Amino acid sequence: MSYYTPRGGLPPQTDLLTDRAVVKPAYTFIPRGVLRDIVTSRLPGFTGARAWILARPIAGSATTFAQLIVEIAPGGGAESPEPEAGVEGVVFVTDGALTLTLAGEPHVLEAGGYAFLAPGAEWSVANRGDGPVSFHWIRKAYESAEGVPAPTSFVTRDQDVEPQSMPDTAGAWATTRFVDPDDLAHDMHVNIVTFAPGGVIPFAETHVMEHGLFVLQGKAVYRLNDDWVECEAGDYMLLRAFCPQACYAGGPEPFRYLLYKDVNRQIRLT
Repeated sequence: MSYYTPRGGLPPQTDLLTDRAVVKPAYTFIPRGVLRDIVTSRLPGFTGARAWILARPIAGSATTFAQLIVEIAPGGGAESPEPEAGVEGVVFVTDGALTLTLAGEPHVLEAGGYAFLAPGAEWSVANRGDGPVSFHWIRKAYESAEGVPAPTSFVTRDQDVEPQSMPDTAGAWATTRFVDPDDLAHDMHVNIVTFAPGGVIPFAETHVMEHGLFVLQGKAVYRLNDDWVECEAGDYMLLRAFCPQACYAGGPEPFRYLLYKDVNRQIRLT
């Protein structure tokens, strides 16, 4: 498995400033060249850490979630990373070895490691290795539903979950599902979508779910509303509700991305 991980730094003064970054009413596109030292933030409660904040609930951006890439230096970490009650999360490691202690039990998550952290879970993170560790951290205020029990925390790996081929695609388009999509306890899904070179989404998906989409591997041409956008490993796309979307995957390797979407809840009107 291959997972792109930003390293920061700054481009040389000789580089042109032209880039692919764009913010539009239907979507935001953040190319990997934007993920530099100067746009990182420090997080209260963490030591030896910095974060690239890709999405947050704000006018014209995400409405249901926040997404960060967190980098922790050796010896760093956080005893209580989640500062808000009632917030669930997913941690997905792309590089290094993260020690995640969940309800008193330590788990070492290497690249591909995945943890769902239920609302109210007691957890901490630490880097006990010799090099930096990087992980995605997706946060959402959990929306309870009458008669539906809250989900429970779990730890797994991308490598241990068999991708499910999408219907009538012969494996050209597959989804690694870390939770059962029919389980109403979960009001968000964070999956990995994989396309073989040449694989496509053969129609313009237009739906109520918003997406955070980080390209882990490969390249493609993505349709975002009425634009065709080239993307590669390390790029991030924020798709707002009802943004039409489709893609053609390029080669020579698989095109894979980490995908957030909000699901399984009635629309609140009052």
